[in-house]
Amino acid sequence: MARMSRYEASFKIDSKTDSYAAHRILERIYDTIREESRSVREGTDDAHELLDEFQTLRDAAKQPTSGELTITLERDDDAGFED
Repeated sequence: MARMSRYEASFKIDSKTDSYAAHRILERIYDTIREESRSVREGTDDAHELLDEFQTLRDAAKQPTSGELTITLERDDDAGFED
């Protein structure tokens, strides 16, 4: 049975400055996923789906609005990368 660790970070967006910061966070995540997709998952369906989802989030955050951004990371503790 695989063990999963779960981490969450939440950001309250109450001003234009907060909104800009949330947009920058989503841009950085999008860029990271895009680069990973090119080097690790190139051509796979899950890479395209994940990139499309983050592009939608990034684009939605372009307009300054109030709200909350929550990022959740679930990590399989038993999985590792092969060299």
